[in-house]
Amino acid sequence: MKLQDLCVPVAKQMAGLVSICVMFVVFSCTTVAQTVDELSAELLPLIRSHQGEVSVSVLDLSSGLRFDYRETDVMPTASLIKLPVMIEAYRKIAAGDLDQSMILTLNATDKVPGSGILTRHFTDGFQLTLQDAIRLMIAFSDNTATNLVVDQIGLPATSNTMATLGYPQTKLHSKVYRGDSSIYPDRSKAYGLGSTTSADIVGLLEGLHSKRLVTPEYCDIMLDHLKNVEDKSQLPRLLPAEIEVAHKSGSVSKARCDAGIIYAPSGPIALCLLTNNNEDRRWTDDNAAELLNARIAKTVYEYFNPPHAAASTTSTLLRQGDYGLQVESVQRTLNARMKPSPELSIDGDYGPATATAVVRFQTLNKLPPTGIVGPETWKLLSPLLTERLPVPTPTKVNTKMLPRETADSLDGSPFVSCRAWAVAEVGSGEQVGGVNTDESLEIASTTKVMTAYLVLRHAVEHPEIMDETVTYSRRADRTRGSTSGISAGESLPVSEVLYGLLLPSGNDAAVALAEHFGRRIHGQAGVEATDDADPLPLFVAAMNHMAVELGMHNSTFQNPHGLSESEHRSSVGDLLKLAQAAFRLPSFRQYVSVRQRGCTVTGAAGYTRNVRWENTNRLLAIDGYAGIKTGTTELAGACLIAVSEREGQELLLVVLGSRSSEGRYVDARNLFRWAWGRTLGVENVSIN
Repeated sequence: MKLQDLCVPVAKQMAGLVSICVMFVVFSCTTVAQTVDELSAELLPLIRSHQGEVSVSVLDLSSGLRFDYRETDVMPTASLIKLPVMIEAYRKIAAGDLDQSMILTLNATDKVPGSGILTRHFTDGFQLTLQDAIRLMIAFSDNTATNLVVDQIGLPATSNTMATLGYPQTKLHSKVYRGDSSIYPDRSKAYGLGSTTSADIVGLLEGLHSKRLVTPEYCDIMLDHLKNVEDKSQLPRLLPAEIEVAHKSGSVSKARCDAGIIYAPSGPIALCLLTNNNEDRRWTDDNAAELLNARIAKTVYEYFNPPHAAASTTSTLLRQGDYGLQVESVQRTLNARMKPSPELSIDGDYGPATATAVVRFQTLNKLPPTGIVGPETWKLLSPLLTERLPVPTPTKVNTKMLPRETADSLDGSPFVSCRAWAVAEVGSGEQVGGVNTDESLEIASTTKVMTAYLVLRHAVEHPEIMDETVTYSRRADRTRGSTSGISAGESLPVSEVLYGLLLPSGNDAAVALAEHFGRRIHGQAGVEATDDADPLPLFVAAMNHMAVELGMHNSTFQNPHGLSESEHRSSVGDLLKLAQAAFRLPSFRQYVSVRQRGCTVTGAAGYTRNVRWENTNRLLAIDGYAGIKTGTTELAGACLIAVSEREGQELLLVVLGSRSSEGRYVDARNLFRWAWGRTLGVENVSIN
């Protein structure tokens, strides 16, 4: 064989290598873009549902993947400004301008109120090193120690250095509780002690991690300070206990923030979470902004470190702010085991009501009333009611037949707890009565009536779509709140996904349907979009288009499932119009009247498994009721759209904002009884 037959020309090799590199870069960029979109889909509903201003930056320090939301908005720092102060102090120490072992003396005039230990626990004349003052400033957020450090570095130094590093919006305005020392009076008035952006802080954290802000030795010292911060109420709050976090928090009445590095198994993640002008300004464990920051941190952590699908439901702690299937199992179990039942909503959201029930359960069982579900509480709750059972047939599940009750009597008078209600005749649409019918309110999962209506209306002209296969995406699977229990990669027909949407009120099913049909349905709605546009917002746009078409003038939809978002609202009057339209579809009637349904799903690996769904609408257990949809969130309260049948007539009822899950059914039954009394001419007591 000749030598030239064994060799590939160098030029050809280089051309091939270039092609491979180009392909790799294109593939990598596409993958990162898709991943950012997926992370955005998980974070944006959390952020947009918050009542206040939010700025977020996330940077995976291993891959470079980044998420930003209003990252250049200038926000107040509260005590988070102590992170840049620490950086400036160690830069001066590294440069030889300061000695970290120099002795500082605490005088009465140095003491200021607020967080920390020096003011309350140490006498005048107490001496400590500069490094100890820095440690107290970070670990205990000590205000007096902060002023001692600022006196040594000089008040303008932090802002000047931040500007030099490329972070001009990060400024220390004054000494703590010394507003008269401000060198930026206008910014002090607008933002308080300090100001920054989430992008600036994440940039500083990346600089610490890469050891380029100061020498590696001093970067390690600063990270050690941050790893020993006492406050765990925000960023570390919902993370696994074994995960190390280097962070600094800050809190004043209207602003809560935290920033740091999460040392996750997948690699370190830097994030900065800033909030301002929060509606909830309470100093309580369930403060909305602190819970938001904790949930964002947990979502980011689990995004890069997804929990194993087969993990035991009793392997972790559960506390306020957690959400998901584990929480649902606890809520369902507490409802069944405790007498009287706490009547918790099975929404998978560990809020104050769930915590109160856990405390009561722990007290009754002589456990410390922590409100946290730990090993001993798990043990006493077991076996959990998970409702994950094999299902042989759609209507008869494990030979279990659900009981029925007799129809309501028409005697008595109604008492309601709901914020708004309306009753109308199904046939004519004529309204029988109502209160606050045009008030725009949170509507929770009654949203899913619109989601189902769009799909089933499309199926009238295209019946073949009901047999199409829907594969749940990661975004669908990770949608929080009530669920159909289908995992990412698992598939089932559209006809079955609709049961998963309407019976267990699956938020995941709503996202799966929106992703599957968004591009098709948006075209019918006249919504312009590119072929590669995200189908989820396209579906939501079609929901709003349909709302206009139906004359729902007090309605705006921001998602297909009903989780709280700032502008996601409707009124009982509008929901009557929607329900009237949906109930005219025979297929919709059939779906919402079903009490339980079983089906088989197929996994990407080829396995199959059975699932069972039970309708959340308790009225279906009583003769004379035919649907339609429940809904519950903390902000919306308990909601219900229901249909009642008597003597060949049908009445449609919408209830929004009842005080409890049980309360909405009491409201509905009393209102129906009153309405039937008027419609059928039976003497009854009117509502005050």
